[in-house]
Amino acid sequence: MEKRNKIIYWVTTAFVAFGMLTSGLSQILHTKQMIDLIRPLGYPVYFLTIIGIWKVLGVIAILIPGFKLLKEWAYAGLFFTMTGALVSHLAAGDNGFKEIIGPIMQTLFIILSWYFRPVSRKIVQLTE
Repeated sequence: MEKRNKIIYWVTTAFVAFGMLTSGLSQILHTKQMIDLIRPLGYPVYFLTIIGIWKVLGVIAILIPGFKLLKEWAYAGLFFTMTGALVSHLAAGDNGFKEIIGPIMQTLFIILSWYFRPVSRKIVQLTE
């Protein structure tokens, strides 16, 4: 079971890191794709810079060793960002497959990565 959990952790963490890093950099660079994605939601373009920077910092936080409390905050921030994106698209009626599949899948990967993270990456270590 331990090996299975480690594999699940690293695979889902890789998906989170890749997805958040690529979208974060696209947001920082204000790519046309990202601008077209947020325009229907009514957010200003500068919002992309803010979200993009936080995504990149969140990826760094969950990947580097140590800093357990920072990891918890990073997971929470990424979770809130993705669920906020999903709700924003749904509330704006922008509910096509392309608009909502990313936030849904990233939220799932964030939850799985957080849940299956090794004990050494958790704040509270349970003793048996």
